[in-house]
Amino acid sequence: MSTTRFATFILVLISLLAIGCQQRPAGNSTAEKDTRPAKLPTLQPGEAVATFAAGCFWCTEAQFESLRGVREVVSGYAGGDLENPTYEQVGTDQTGHAESIQVYYDPNVIPYDTLVKAFFVGHDGTSLNRQGPDVGTQYRSIAFYRTPAEKAAIEAAIRRENESGRYSRPIVTQVIPFKTFYPAEVYHQGYYYDHPGELYVQTVSKPKVEKFRERMKNWLKPGVTS
Repeated sequence: MSTTRFATFILVLISLLAIGCQQRPAGNSTAEKDTRPAKLPTLQPGEAVATFAAGCFWCTEAQFESLRGVREVVSGYAGGDLENPTYEQVGTDQTGHAESIQVYYDPNVIPYDTLVKAFFVGHDGTSLNRQGPDVGTQYRSIAFYRTPAEKAAIEAAIRRENESGRYSRPIVTQVIPFKTFYPAEVYHQGYYYDHPGELYVQTVSKPKVEKFRERMKNWLKPGVTS
């Protein structure tokens, strides 16, 4: 391949990746998309709920579903003011919402502190309003807390991350009280597994999930490989 053709190929690839999570088609046609909001699962006895925003929810949902003690993860929107937002509305960067996940877990199996650790393992908390090719406030880093203890756990984790020496920039994760989580459309749920051949999933999501599983391998469910 000539130098000119190689350079053209690289520019095309970068352009495709720069489309980002918010601009990609999902499914083979609009008619195949189930755009109804997904239903939230019923909280089971002894379960707890945690909510995080860490970039494209297709990836973060698959990351957290890998962990022992996690029963279900729902992709959705949180952190904004608009009620019942759609994917397209959140994508305008005007609703205040971020793509988020809600984690239903057994705290007797996996403590909240471990979920917070997984949150920072799974994304770059020093990146402001961006994760990889996805740019905008809808991709910002947020850890939502429901109790003072959860807030303290998040703040302690941020201090550890900043003091670890792994980063050249400080953590910019927002620590804000949980208010409302709106589940995303049905077709977004389980997207990572349902569309393994998509360019974005192959080139962005899959490497992040694999890296996450390698770093969290002591917490993976049986049968889940790193």
